[in-house]
Amino acid sequence: MNPLALIGHTFLNFLAATGRLAWFAAQGVSHCFRPPFYFRKIGQQMLDIGYFSLPVVGLTALFTGMVLALQSHSGFARFEAESAIPTVVVLSITRELGPVMAGLMVAGRIGAAIAAELGTMRVTEQIDALTTLSTNPFKYLVVPRLLAGTLMLPLLVLVADIIGVFGGFLVCVYRLHFNAGNYISQTWQYLENRDVASGLWKAAAFGFIIALMGCYNGYNSKGGASGVGMATTNAVVGASILILVTNYLLTGIFFGN
Repeated sequence: MNPLALIGHTFLNFLAATGRLAWFAAQGVSHCFRPPFYFRKIGQQMLDIGYFSLPVVGLTALFTGMVLALQSHSGFARFEAESAIPTVVVLSITRELGPVMAGLMVAGRIGAAIAAELGTMRVTEQIDALTTLSTNPFKYLVVPRLLAGTLMLPLLVLVADIIGVFGGFLVCVYRLHFNAGNYISQTWQYLENRDVASGLWKAAAFGFIIALMGCYNGYNSKGGASGVGMATTNAVVGASILILVTNYLLTGIFFGN
């Protein structure tokens, strides 16, 4: 094939894959608003995505806040602007680092698990068995995960914001010898509602993306064990890339002006 034909072939494949993903997402969203609803499955997924992801998200947020405080002090000390560190820490955590780091960690944990579970069900024909038993696979497998991811990631990010700011507080007060009262006062003084709200909206979008990519790749996997492994890899990589792209777009919407 000549180079132009290769480029055209790749571009057409990309458009086809994008169309399949968009159609899968539209089907999943439409089923979220139509009965029947499997509340027990939704509760199980909320517990798995939310509660069991708290340790990894909390540790990530804690050390992110601590490192951010140290790096900010190292840079701001050159300009004698150490008093701006509390503001930088709280805004960076709530606007960007909290949602993005939580999203990437949950993508690695939950996106891979969803893709592996649904992929195994696909290659062992369990999804076909659900259809034979007159159970809609979208209702039973996809919708609970989409709803749980969209609802639980903002709660995880809210906890991550608190833990990340607390990590910065610990480093500044107990290592850099800041005054605790002044640190807390400056944190509250420059923090606005839209800073936290923008991070939570981003988290909801990231949660939907993580669940969507896991469900899509697992639901459409084929080829036995190797196909399940490829679906798992594609779910994590695709979710991570989409999280970063969506983060830029949402940041432009919230703070572009």
